Amino acid sequence: MKILMVLTSHDQLGDTGKKTGFWLEEFAAPYYVFKDAGADITLASPKGGQPPLDPGSDTEDAQTEATERFKSDADAQKVLAHTEVLSSIDATGFDAIFYPGGHGPLWDLAEDADSTRLIETFAHSDRPVGAVCHAPAVFKHPKGADGKPLVAGKTVTGFTNTEEEGVGLTGVVPFLVEDMLKTNGGSYEKGDDWTSFVVTDGKLVTGQNPASSEEAARKLLAML
Repeated sequence: MKILMVLTSHDQLGDTGKKTGFWLEEFAAPYYVFKDAGADITLASPKGGQPPLDPGSDTEDAQTEATERFKSDADAQKVLAHTEVLSSIDATGFDAIFYPGGHGPLWDLAEDADSTRLIETFAHSDRPVGAVCHAPAVFKHPKGADGKPLVAGKTVTGFTNTEEEGVGLTGVVPFLVEDMLKTNGGSYEKGDDWTSFVVTDGKLVTGQNPASSEEAARKLLAML
């Protein structure tokens, strides 16, 4: 199994002067789900190299078994520090693609033409596509084979409007994930805020929040 994981390169939280990036749990938990299953994992980001870590995901109360494992895993840290440049990635040979969240993807991956191209390539060839928390932002522009938004008519989830309100960033983010998925015709579902909630529709897997990252990865893995 070859799985492509795509992370953000964006580190500015709007015009707040604060930093953002990818959410550690949403990378670490899926990474180890895939790795422990024997998958060959390739990491990529728009700029390549070390993706920026959202400092909020590095606080003591945000740590999980997977993040603690990552912090003592020198090999995984080295792999993360050398992500490939997204524009250089060829979808050929990969079995699935997965996007960890964090607020960063709202600014770069949501608008990235290379990301859109990859998602459409995987989806049109019936290969699993997964995204968790803010990462379903990447479905803003991809189209299905019918020319409609990829999520149109599909059951999806992602970071809720109430969760965004809970972190006080409703007025900072360029758009709300829940609203965008609905605007694109997605049949949006959600669970309780901050609890694991994952939906699948065909080969599309979406998770609502950081707590959903491991379950989302397992459901994507089951498709392989």
